Amino acid sequence: MRKGKNMKDKLIIFDTTLRDGEQSPGASMTKEEKVRIARQLERMKVDVIEAGFPAASPGDFDAVSAVAQAVRDSTVCGLARAIENDIRRAGEALQHAKSGRIHTFIATSPIHMEKKLRMAPDQVLAQAVKAVKWAAEYTDNIEFSPEDAGRSDLDFLCRILEAVIDAGARTLNIPDTVGYSMPEQYGALIRNLREKIPNSDRAVFSVHCHNDLGLAVANSLSAVMNGARQVECTINGLGERAGNAALEEIVMAVRTRQDYFPCETGIDATQIVQASRLVSGITGFAVQPNKAIVGVNAFAHESGIHQDGVLKSRETYEIMRAEDVGWSANKLVLGKHSGRNAFRTRLTELGIELGSEEALNAAFARFKDLADKKHEIFDEDIQAIASDEAVVAAPEHYRLLFLRVCSESGEIPLATVKLVEGGVERQGEAEGGGPVDAAFKAIERIAQSGAELQLYSVNNITSGTDAQGEVTVRLQKEGRIVNGQGADTDIVVASAKAYIGALNRLMGGPEKLNPQL
Repeated sequence: MRKGKNMKDKLIIFDTTLRDGEQSPGASMTKEEKVRIARQLERMKVDVIEAGFPAASPGDFDAVSAVAQAVRDSTVCGLARAIENDIRRAGEALQHAKSGRIHTFIATSPIHMEKKLRMAPDQVLAQAVKAVKWAAEYTDNIEFSPEDAGRSDLDFLCRILEAVIDAGARTLNIPDTVGYSMPEQYGALIRNLREKIPNSDRAVFSVHCHNDLGLAVANSLSAVMNGARQVECTINGLGERAGNAALEEIVMAVRTRQDYFPCETGIDATQIVQASRLVSGITGFAVQPNKAIVGVNAFAHESGIHQDGVLKSRETYEIMRAEDVGWSANKLVLGKHSGRNAFRTRLTELGIELGSEEALNAAFARFKDLADKKHEIFDEDIQAIASDEAVVAAPEHYRLLFLRVCSESGEIPLATVKLVEGGVERQGEAEGGGPVDAAFKAIERIAQSGAELQLYSVNNITSGTDAQGEVTVRLQKEGRIVNGQGADTDIVVASAKAYIGALNRLMGGPEKLNPQL
């Protein structure tokens, strides 16, 4: 049916923060954290949520299953290699999804087929068809990706994509796996595939671009202009190496330039900043201040000429409104006299679910404690309390009981720490170059983890000298990298919480498979 003159195509937003985003070193998430992010993506009206790679590990299977049961309004997707076991695990993980999708892939570039798969092109094609048919036993919502498509032979791409469409694939994702393509080149690839594949009208063309050359968003938008109608992206551009196309940039580019793009999204853009903060807080990956859309400086104006123009007419220097993406003044929500019901109501308004009455009671106690230290409590403080409580509620090997640090000019700082380790109280003491260094060394006296500190980062959650500090600690041991986060008005306490959080993640399960797509 021909569209009306003013009707536009729907651009499907496929979010892979929980799968590809999690592959950033140290960004692994617990099942509970994945569900929290998935619910925020659902509130944002993301069309498809790629929840993980079920065959990667039992933990990833459980997380995909939990997201599939928690989300009702978005399609939940599981990734699978073109291997029967992978696809059956994905199908099982998605069995309770209201709307589920299996996304299967196999490499198609000459270097990948020869060096990695050790398969001839005809074998790869046959395996791709088998994979789609296995997936069809579970759902008719099947996506297929030719890995490293950007470096694949065009004629072979056409052959394999035509075959998987005939087998039942309804979405074809063309990934720029290594971020090598240029916008004009990548757009032309999408156009050529659509024109050359005889049955291309039976599938939606999708794009998944990596940001190795800083072109992920540009490449994705070029593909949209050449007929792609699904974009795979992540919150804050999170992802392995240099990351993926940033969801917020894709969505706002299409929305702001409706004069240019022949399509529109169904995203509730007012939820973007909330999603950005949630993902940043859970993963420990801070958003750079000048990051488009979600950076704290994205709508700030320093230049006097700019300030004067904005005061006279904001359109002079602002092409979109800050409130349209969820920016607003820090809202004072609660104080020390606020009750438990008010606290519960604000958690609900912020989309935070703690899972049990015990967790709610513990979070409320932490709120009351914070209110005694900090006169004004903002939404960001509430979110930090919830994140901190989620960490406490998770399985933990170490728990902080007590911390004392003595630090004065001309003297070497001394820290005393008491931890619970496996139900037993243990105490450690150490000197350091500063109070945080001393606290970390005291913790290590107990843990003796042998881990290497790779990152120590501090951000204030709100403004003011009484603001909570949010600390991220990244540890590395034997090739494994983990992040830990902690928040407190005392930055040394926040640092100790973050270090212990990272140690607890190190004590977690084995590494899982990370597919390159």
